[in-house]
Order: sequence, then structure tokens, then C-alpha cells
Amino acid sequence: MQHLFLFVFLFILGVGATAQNVTIKCINVATNQPAVGVTIANANKPIGVTDSNGLAKVNLQNGNYNLKVSGIGFETTALQVTVPTSNIIIVQLQIVTKQEAAVTVVSSTRNNQKIENSPLKVEVLGSVEMDEENTIKPAGIASILGDVSGVQIQQSSAVTSNSNVRIQGLDGRYTQILKDGMPLYDGFSGGFGILSIPPLDLKQVELIKGSASTLYGGGAIGGLVNIISRKPTTKQEAVFTANYSTLTETNLNTFISKKNKKFGYTFFGGYTTQQAQDVNNDLFSDVPKQNTLVLHPRLFIYPKPNTTITVGHTLTNQTLTGGDIVVINDKANSQHQYFETNKTYRNSTELVVEQNLGGRKKLELKTSYSTFNRSIQTNTTYFKGNQTNYFAEASYYKPYQQNSFVAGINLVGDEFIQTDGTALQLNNFGNNVVGAFVQNTWRVKNKATIEVGLRNDVAKTYGNFLLPRAAIIVHLNKSWATRVGVGAGYKLPNALASQNRDFEIQTINNLPSTIKAEKSIGYNAEVNYKKEWGEGNEFFVNHAFFLTTINQPVIANQQFPGQVTFSNATKPIVSKGFDTYIRTTLHEWELYIGYTYTIAERKYLTINQFVPLTPKNRMAFTIVHDWEEQGWRIGLEGSYNGYQYRDDASKTPAYFFAAAMVEKKLGKHFSIVLNGENLLNFKQSNSETLYTGTVLNPNFKALWAPIDGRVINVSVKCKL
Repeated sequence: MQHLFLFVFLFILGVGATAQNVTIKCINVATNQPAVGVTIANANKPIGVTDSNGLAKVNLQNGNYNLKVSGIGFETTALQVTVPTSNIIIVQLQIVTKQEAAVTVVSSTRNNQKIENSPLKVEVLGSVEMDEENTIKPAGIASILGDVSGVQIQQSSAVTSNSNVRIQGLDGRYTQILKDGMPLYDGFSGGFGILSIPPLDLKQVELIKGSASTLYGGGAIGGLVNIISRKPTTKQEAVFTANYSTLTETNLNTFISKKNKKFGYTFFGGYTTQQAQDVNNDLFSDVPKQNTLVLHPRLFIYPKPNTTITVGHTLTNQTLTGGDIVVINDKANSQHQYFETNKTYRNSTELVVEQNLGGRKKLELKTSYSTFNRSIQTNTTYFKGNQTNYFAEASYYKPYQQNSFVAGINLVGDEFIQTDGTALQLNNFGNNVVGAFVQNTWRVKNKATIEVGLRNDVAKTYGNFLLPRAAIIVHLNKSWATRVGVGAGYKLPNALASQNRDFEIQTINNLPSTIKAEKSIGYNAEVNYKKEWGEGNEFFVNHAFFLTTINQPVIANQQFPGQVTFSNATKPIVSKGFDTYIRTTLHEWELYIGYTYTIAERKYLTINQFVPLTPKNRMAFTIVHDWEEQGWRIGLEGSYNGYQYRDDASKTPAYFFAAAMVEKKLGKHFSIVLNGENLLNFKQSNSETLYTGTVLNPNFKALWAPIDGRVINVSVKCKL
């Protein structure tokens, strides 16, 4: 027996003697800096991850190995290693190529994971889509958001063209809009938000359908839109775009950026001008007169390889005038007097500090302060008000074994003040919320990922909100996967929150002292199928079911003579249905088809429980083909909107929308785009007048279809 133990001991000792710690150092070729968080794998099994110095120590026995080196943002590299070795093995990593860019990393999940591994469903409109939209609709991102299944852009005013984002049949106030993870667009400051965010300034837009309040706090009941700004690269970038449309809209946009060893910068500047247009000849503008200036400079400081400091400022100055076209053209008389002019001035300052702590651990501090000034002048009233928004957050991210953990605290606040004009019935008000959140993501043997999170928010006026969330994605095999999730949410009452129809601010009353916050619970379940073959060919289908219940919803009641009051309903709003989309790439042809079936109901009503202006059936498609060698690119898109119920329970007609574009590249640096929107020229005014009353005192109807008709635009882009 003693000989047996001695043999086993010597055998183990011998095995240990043949193993060796091998040091691998990964370098980012583009910056010549250490590549952090790069995974070293043997036989597809991770055996090491690089630290803040780009170093990874892996334990290998004597022999020859074919290792795989991969990291987010880098091309996967094969590495041949012979053990023993006494040298540090240097691996130079190239940044992603066009083919590798298909692996999308999302930040809205708070752990920067690949989109296909996220238990939380996130859809991304990436840099390619932003580049295309820059030549089609350069002034804002409303149009491209409306191309996504399950997302509806609701125009709330015929006079100002103001719009809000509706997800899964719920009103726009239940969609939270973030800029680089920070809330800037809510309440009074939510007006004209998505209409004045130019796509040229953006890296990507991330959409979460369903509850995301656990991640980002109140307001994300229906979903979340996170708008991600571009960052500089080591390659000098300069893009200039000029656009003109048949509605006399002119856009001039520019973006430049550069990253050096210690500093980097991005700068966006854009100007839009447009004359008012009366498309249907009813003497009222269907497109307002507009002048908009947007400036967005950002400075990036890299004091150490593992530290990034970002300082940015956004200025948006916009004037919109709509109403009687005779008045807008400076020919007002006793029979033509109605107009509305909105002047908005938005200033937002941001500061973000990112500190990599080694081993992929990260500490992030970010804060923003925004002021939004808006004046509203009509032929009978004048108002001027200001809203300030402030936000601060500290978060810590730590991966360990097969898990990743993130925790943080934040402060969110806003304050509305009337600064001039006729006294309102609405008093000045504000909200302050302090919150803390934790989230853990556990990857189970590359087959499943489980994510649980918990947030606790304390609102100064409305109390405490505990928001749990749980989600799981299971990869059944290489092609099939399924997701299931549930999450709680809430929305603080706000008299100036976006509605499906804009109310005149002088008619809005104060919230009653008994008003309560809205609370929700949302469920989702889905199945995915993905198939890849050949070179770049792909087929992907997603079928998702959703159910959201909003308890004690805050209802805006418009009473004669035009007074708007608020109350909590005794029964919930319920939205349910399914959302299906197919995305495929075949021999440089790209196809997207989405269909959404929605039943949104106000259960607190005894009859006509439908949520107004919500199509039960909605379909959208996009087809794009690119002939790179010849420099041509074509695209065709369309959508079908089924009937919708008006407030009076009557039905609107269903309608089709179609658009097409063609792009020609002129050498390496120039391209010209011809684009047509609403080619079938369907307008709401084809079916009904847009207002009741008189020209002197019009009452505009709720909008359920486009009102601007067919639009053709030509743009020229220069990219250096």
C-alpha cells in the first residue's frame, strides 16, 4: 500500500512538473496600447483573460497548442504555442473588420454583452443604419425608429409636428428616452426630442421593448430608447452632408473626430431650415416653418491607458411656427390670425469617467445637467417656461468566473418653472428620486444565461418603489434559442408628460394631492432561429409574446371648456400581443420584415376599452441591395397600418406607406442619394378634414396617419 501511495504521489508530482504558466500579452495594433478583457481559449474553453496591462497567465502542460484569442472590438486571432517556453508571447490584435462588426455589443444591458447572449431583448440600429438615415432624414431619428416592428411614432400636433415614441401599444409617456444612458427627455423637456437628434452624431440606437425600469428607473414601462453618441477613432473622420427636399427642407450637417494617445474629440454641427407648407390646401400648415441649430462637441481625455474622461455639451436652438399659412407668410388680417410659435433652447452638459480596474472590472461615474427653455406664443396667449434635469450615477462592474455583477446608485431630478407670460393654472413643480440597483448575470456552460436584478427607488413625493426583474435565454443548439423575462416598473405623475394629442398648456391643471404613481408588471417570452451559410448569408427570425399591465394609470381628462385634469383610474391599462420579425442577408441582398399584433385596452372603461390610435395590425419591411464594386445601393421600404379607433369609437381606414432610395458613390469620398418618402401620397386629409371649427378658432383632430404627403429629397455626402 505504501508503494502505491508513493507511486501516486510521484505521478502527480510528475504531472505538475510538466505544466507551466505561460504569459500572453495582447496589444491593440491601432493604439499600441494593452488590450483589456481579451479571452484566451483552448478547444473553445476559456483559460484566461487579459488584465489592465494586457497580460494573461494561462496554465498549460508541455506540448503544442492552437489557441484562440478573441475580444470585443477585435478580430479573432489564432495563436500557436509550444510549451515549455520562457518568453512572453505577444499577440497583436486588429480592430474589427466589416464582417466582424455583425457581432453587436449593447450597453443598455449595463454589462456590455453581445446581443445574442443577452437575456434582455435589445434591438440595435447600428452605424450602418445611422449613416443611411443621415442622407434620408438628416434632422432627426423619428423616421428610422418607426421602421422597427412594435414601435409606433405618434405625431401629437398638426401645428408643431411634435411626436412621441410608442412601444407595444402604450402611450409615449411610458417610453423612456436616454442619451448615452442619461435621461434628458421627459415632461416639459420631452417636447421635440427625437425630432432634433441628428443620426450623423450617433453610433447606434438601442431599443428595449417591455419593462426596463429595474435598469434605469421610472418611465421605462413600455420600453426604452438609448441613443448612443459616436466616439473618436485613431483614424481621422470627417463627414459633410447637404440635403434638400421638395418640402423646402434644407439640412447642412458635419461630423469630425480624431483620437490621439492622450486626447480625442468629436464635433457635430447641424443646421436645418424649412418653409411652412400647406400640403392639402386647407389654409393650415401641415409642415411648420423651422430653423434648428444643433452643436455637440465632446472632449475625450486618456490620462492613463485604463482611464477615460469624457466631457461634452449639446446645444439645440429651434424655432417652429405653424398655423394659418396666411399669417405665417406675414399677411395676417381680420379673417386670418391663428398661429403658434414654439422657441426651444436646450443646453445639456455631461461628464463621464470610466476607470478599468483590471480583470475587466470597471468603475463608471457619470453626471449630466440640462436646461430646457420653451416659449409658446399664439395670437391670443404667451407663455415661457424652463425645466432643468439633473442626473448623477456611480456604478461598478465586476466579472467573476461565469458571472458578471453590476451595482450602482443614482440621483434623478427635474424642476419646472414658469418664467414669463400669462399666469398658468399649473404651478411650478419638481421631482427627485434616489435609487440603487444590483444585477447579476450568470452564464451556464455556454448554454444559458440567467439574469436577475433589483432596484429600489425613493421618490420625494410618491414614496418607495421596489423593482425586481428576472430573465433567461437558453441556447437549445446553434440555431435555436428562447428568452423569458418579467419585470416591474413605475411612472411618476407629471402633468406635462407627453400625450397622444398635445394640450394647450394654459388648459392644464395641477395634479391633485391624492394622485398616485403608476405601477406596472411586464412579461415577455420569445423564440429565435438563426442560420448562417456560405459567405455572409444569414437567416434570423424572432417571435415574441408580450403582456404589460399598468395599475392605477394616470388619466388626462379634457373637460369643457378645454380644462385638463388628472386622476387615477381604478382598473388597469393592459397591452398584449405578439411581435414577429425576419431578418435575412443573401448575396448582398438584405431583407427585414416585421409584424406586430397588439390589443391595448383601458380596463377602467365599461365600453370602448380600446387605447385610441393604436393599430391592431402593423407590418413593415425593408429591402436593400449593395453593388459595392459599381458604387450603387438601392433600398425599398414599406409599411401597413391597420385600422385604428378614434376617441369617438369610429374606425380610421387602413393605409400603406412606401419609400425608396438610390445611392451612387462618386469615387472614394463622395456619394449622392435620391430618396422618396410616402410614394403612394397617402395623407390623413385624404379621408377627413384635419380640423373643426373656424379658421380663426380651429380645433385640430388627433393624428393617425401622415399629413405631409409625398416627399422627395436629394442629399450629397462627403466622407474624408
